[in-house]
Amino acid sequence: MSYSVGQVAGFAGVTVRTLHHYDEIGLLSPSTRSHAGHRRYDDADLDRLQQILFYRELGFPLDEVAALLDDPHADPQEHLRRQHELLTARIGKLQEMAAAVEHAMEARKMGINLTPEEKFEVFGDHDPEQYAEEAERRWGGSDAYRESQRRTASYTKEDWLRIKAEGAENSRAFVALMEAGVAPDSEQAMDLAEEHRQQISRNFYDCSYEIHTGLGEMYVTDERFAVGFEQIKPGLAEYLRDAILANARRNA
Repeated sequence: MSYSVGQVAGFAGVTVRTLHHYDEIGLLSPSTRSHAGHRRYDDADLDRLQQILFYRELGFPLDEVAALLDDPHADPQEHLRRQHELLTARIGKLQEMAAAVEHAMEARKMGINLTPEEKFEVFGDHDPEQYAEEAERRWGGSDAYRESQRRTASYTKEDWLRIKAEGAENSRAFVALMEAGVAPDSEQAMDLAEEHRQQISRNFYDCSYEIHTGLGEMYVTDERFAVGFEQIKPGLAEYLRDAILANARRNA
């Protein structure tokens, strides 16, 4: 069978003009012509066009495509082997690109723009993305969540290390008060609770006293938070919550 230039263009998803150009430069000349002089392509022509389009998809210029296809030492099996190698390399590159994009998406979602090495340096064994979906489900519609995402999206490793150090210093100060027997509703404890609230406001979102008291309750009732505080000092979660509540009452 033979096919008109329009039919071949439709089969291959190219324009008639492209096929005319390939004919003009000798890259793909139709095997026959009709009595009226119109181009007619046979199955061998279609096979060659498939090869051309494959190499073009991989970025080969037309002159290199012609050299590859017209190589007298290359048989169809050799072309298939070369194409397989090229496709395998392209797939590997695309997989690497996909992995990089996925990492970037996760980083943007959590607002943590860090390499895996930096993330481990900042957060250790804790995976900050572990509860990303839950956080978005619970608070994704709030202004505080959106503000936190906006701010942290640009944070560097140095920013996260600074925030981590601020939090650790605040916890150490609370532990010192506990060990000294100072009550959680004392001025010193309430001042530390206020410092804790302001750290959140400064680094993540505007933390009102109402939001802060909600966080204080979560530090005690949510085991995932409570365990972290208990590892620092047994009873710290309850002490911090009580200091936060006392500070909120002081500023009511």
